[in-house]
Amino acid sequence: MKDRIPAQDITDAAKKRSHAVKAANERKIEKKENGDSLYQKRKHIYVRKALGVFTKLRTTLNWALLIAYFSFSWLQWGGKQAIFFDLPSRQFNIFGATFFPHDFMLLSWVLIVCAFGLFFITVFAGRVWCGYACPQSVWTFLFIWAEGITEGPRNKRMSLDKAPMTKEKFLRKSAKHLLWLFFACATAFAFVGYFSPVRDLGPRILAWDLGPWEMWWLLFFTAATYINAGWMREQVCIYMCPYARFQSVMFDRDTLVVSYDESRGEKRGPRKKGSTDYKENGLGDCIDCGVCVQVCPVGIDIRDGLQYECITCAACIDGCNEMMDKMGYERGLVRYTTENELEGKKSHILRPRLIGYFVVLMAMIIAIGVAINDRIPLELEILRDRNQLYRMDGQGNVENSFIIKLANMDQQTRSYKLSVTGIEGLELVGKKEVTVSAGEVINLPLRMKIRRELMSDPSVDIQVKVQSTDGSGYELTKESRFIGAVRR
Repeated sequence: MKDRIPAQDITDAAKKRSHAVKAANERKIEKKENGDSLYQKRKHIYVRKALGVFTKLRTTLNWALLIAYFSFSWLQWGGKQAIFFDLPSRQFNIFGATFFPHDFMLLSWVLIVCAFGLFFITVFAGRVWCGYACPQSVWTFLFIWAEGITEGPRNKRMSLDKAPMTKEKFLRKSAKHLLWLFFACATAFAFVGYFSPVRDLGPRILAWDLGPWEMWWLLFFTAATYINAGWMREQVCIYMCPYARFQSVMFDRDTLVVSYDESRGEKRGPRKKGSTDYKENGLGDCIDCGVCVQVCPVGIDIRDGLQYECITCAACIDGCNEMMDKMGYERGLVRYTTENELEGKKSHILRPRLIGYFVVLMAMIIAIGVAINDRIPLELEILRDRNQLYRMDGQGNVENSFIIKLANMDQQTRSYKLSVTGIEGLELVGKKEVTVSAGEVINLPLRMKIRRELMSDPSVDIQVKVQSTDGSGYELTKESRFIGAVRR
């Protein structure tokens, strides 16, 4: 068991934190008075490459997401494209399952589950989604990587931008923008490939045989990716993303966030490597090197406290830890921590709100799983002939006409048998067995007849049953009404 922290130490730590926060606020005011404007012109952020465990984790996850995005449209499932959203046919094929527009209720529940998942993650670890998995961040880091391999490290990029145009500068800038444009075009191609057969898309582009919507989305996604990830970058996260604005509502004092330990780091100041008497001179562990700012993709100073611009990518943690190692100091000056921990209080990982989000999230995931598992890939609709309610034939039979709409939402051709119940003596006239291709929707004319003397009421409920005959076990029943004349 850990020893309890003395009350005096907690009080001293709180006082140091209070003084540090006050100093940070004074620095903000000073910056504002020195000319910083709310609507100041954007300054380009030269992101320094960070090295550390969080950067490796984020990079691995980013490449995994990129590979999944660019490759999933090429996967085959049962001889067809595994993920294909066929808008003209109103069919959405996902790994062997076919969904139709009336299945959009499932999509609504999936989106609700994603929202609750985001709430749960935010309560637990802040904006970790933004820093590790958000498409804007993933593509921004990809474009920064391209910038690094064409223009060099941070200092070289800064010098290159200040230098006059030379042959080397022109070639490096051209190579960067060509690489950006390649990634943007590949992103647009992959996106359209989920809505248009991806294996035919390339040859059709080369043959200039594209529809207007395909051309529009290719151009739009190319431009959007090039501008958002190449030029706007952090501006999207700071000004355009609504998540940055309401995230703090979900935070509490036990939420894991990237924070700077002011009580340990203040007062900042440079010193010689290996210096051990800096505390006697009133200095903290922060050497004021600025690495935490240089590696930040949104250009904030984490030492100024928690800010809505922070995307919790933890690059500043890796940068600070690297400098602490060089100085021989303990790591963790900037770290994932909670507000309670920084103040010397006990943190609570399991708390009512977090548990509540988790329980609701698990319940919805189970419910959706059950709904999808019990879903029959068959749709049946019964439409009555509107031209006449019923008719009498020459043999004294009462006839009703219907249109049976049958949709095979499976990836395989299925055979079905039709039957009707509800009135003794009611017969089907015409085709009673039908074969429906994968993803096909058919309209089948169907007549029902019964002897007039068997009708006891002018309107009787009937049940139309569709049952597979190929061993799949699919079965569906819908109700309708049979209308006729009653013999008096």
